[in-house]
Amino acid sequence: MSKCTLRSIFTVLIYAGVVIFLFPYFIGRLTNVGFFVLAGLGLALVCGILRCCCTEGDCIDEPAPARPTHPRSTPH
Repeated sequence: MSKCTLRSIFTVLIYAGVVIFLFPYFIGRLTNVGFFVLAGLGLALVCGILRCCCTEGDCIDEPAPARPTHPRSTPH
C-alpha cells in the first residue's frame, strides 16, 4: 500500500472514531456513554498516532505535472 492510501484509510478511521464518540448524542440516549466515549476516542487516538507515524513525509505517488508554458502575446 502506498503512503497516500494508508493516510486516507487512517483519516477515515479517525472520523469513524469521532462518529462513534458522538453516536449516543445523535440518537438521544445517554445510557452507555462510557463505552462509546472510550471506543470512539480510543479508535481516533490510535489511528491518529498511526497516521502520523506510518505516513511521514510527502504523500505523492506520481510527480505533479509540469505547468504548461504559454508564449506571451506581444502588444499590438
